[in-house]
Amino acid sequence: MKLIIQIPCLNEAETLAITLAELPHEVEGFDKVELLVIDDGSTDNTSEVALAHGVDHVVRHPVNRGLAAGFMSGLEACLRLGADVIVNTDADNQYCGADIPKLTAPILSHQADIVVGARPIDETEHFSWLKKKLQRLGSWAVRIASRTDVTDAPSGFRAISRDAAMRLNVFNAYTYTLETIIQAGLSNLRIASVPIRTNGDLRPSRLVKSIGSYIKRSLVTILRVFVIYRPLALFVSVGTAFLLAGLAAGIRFLYFYFSQSGEGHVQSVVLASLCITLGMLFYMMGLIGDLIATNRKLLEQIHLHLKRESLRDSRTSQ
Repeated sequence: MKLIIQIPCLNEAETLAITLAELPHEVEGFDKVELLVIDDGSTDNTSEVALAHGVDHVVRHPVNRGLAAGFMSGLEACLRLGADVIVNTDADNQYCGADIPKLTAPILSHQADIVVGARPIDETEHFSWLKKKLQRLGSWAVRIASRTDVTDAPSGFRAISRDAAMRLNVFNAYTYTLETIIQAGLSNLRIASVPIRTNGDLRPSRLVKSIGSYIKRSLVTILRVFVIYRPLALFVSVGTAFLLAGLAAGIRFLYFYFSQSGEGHVQSVVLASLCITLGMLFYMMGLIGDLIATNRKLLEQIHLHLKRESLRDSRTSQ
């Protein structure tokens, strides 16, 4: 059994050595533990620091492609290198490396496909009161969207089984944390949460540049995943809201039409027609989206089969 710990990096030369020093080189249940750094177009000597501190593999992007792209590049590289389990962590040493066995244990015991480390958010001193509340709210929204019990959705400290890593596809360039959980939950992958420890803050977060921007991007991510994975439920819900509004406006017109000799309130007829038309359009969009989603599932199965065959051949050649 091989475990590969991947670390997406962007200009992390100052903090990477501290992170690497905290990571274990032996983990119970694995014969081999390797480290992989994804250098996402860094302009400092991140790659050199990684190699100087004994990292086994370095994947370099010629330009900065974003955290999500770095995460996916890491998964692909880990799969090619024969990883049975992949652990993702941050380069700023936010997460306690000694807790990696807590992440991998549910996968080794076949109880989960993905395990997300739940930070002690309320006890984290460098998190503001507002950020703590927003983290809780965001995790609640992701639980509703993904139909899972993930406690800390934005956490990047997570373990992924080989099969689950083959199934994940990230469309958002901003971050992978929310999208992968929603995608995995709607794809019937088993997701678990385990409590983990965190370290002191070495630098400000680069992902959360402002609370408003983070909320906006997170909401767009959740909406986009719903459109991709649950279009019928989304568009039927919106369409039903418009139909009900149209029916209410129509009933209002009929009430006044018969009680006031049919005079006035023509605006209710216009509003009813508009809402009912929009409602039917959303219903049609839901049906078309559902057909596209079915086709996407078939394509994902074909892609998964081809990926398994390709990786099986690469493992055999090794």
